[in-house]
Amino acid sequence: MNATPADQLLLLDLVRLDAQARGAEAAKRNPAQAARVKELLAQRQALSVELTRLLGLRDDVQAELGRIVSDIAVVDARAARDEQRLSATSSAKDAQGLEHEIASLARRKSELEDGQLAAMERLEDLETQVRAQEALVAEVNAEGGRLSAEGKAAVADADAKLDAATRDRAAVAARVPGDLLARYETLAQRTPGAGLLQRRTCGGCHMELAGSDLKAIAQAAADEVVTCPECGCILVRTDESGL
Repeated sequence: MNATPADQLLLLDLVRLDAQARGAEAAKRNPAQAARVKELLAQRQALSVELTRLLGLRDDVQAELGRIVSDIAVVDARAARDEQRLSATSSAKDAQGLEHEIASLARRKSELEDGQLAAMERLEDLETQVRAQEALVAEVNAEGGRLSAEGKAAVADADAKLDAATRDRAAVAARVPGDLLARYETLAQRTPGAGLLQRRTCGGCHMELAGSDLKAIAQAAADEVVTCPECGCILVRTDESGL
């Protein structure tokens, strides 16, 4: 196959634009923030599970406090009633029974108040833990939100770069002769497609060519399409090729 040196040189633009398009596609599929966002999602899930557990414990203690307050109110009401009955009775036996019950109620109230104090301390501790856990969740959410926004911006940027590379490639491809373009695209499926031969080194595979290979390439006509003996891509020759 033959093609003018100028047409062959266009293949390097295709290589560059194809590389830009591949890079943009990769950035679009997997933005740099994606891995960290995935980690944060798992972290938030674990934090949320722990927060739910703490909230459940807090609710249990609050319910326990409610029951204690209710029990204390019942004890106070019974003690007040017994005090009233004691002040009104003239029976020594009834008075003795009421005094015994009042003493029992006082002990019960003391036990309930001790339990109330202990529950209040547990509640205060749980409130502290809940606030700390909520702060951790908020911190993870904030970082996740920031990275998600950055990721969306990165995808939008990759989209723009992909569109530009695709548009520019189409413009360059339109200038390349059809048979040369077809050869390049066939080779590009399994090789770099084309590479600049620079200082005896293939720009596609970056291998320095053997002297015999360079001699054969040097003897080829300027418009002959030659390929790299190492990787098979089209070798684009210029004054920098060292032939």
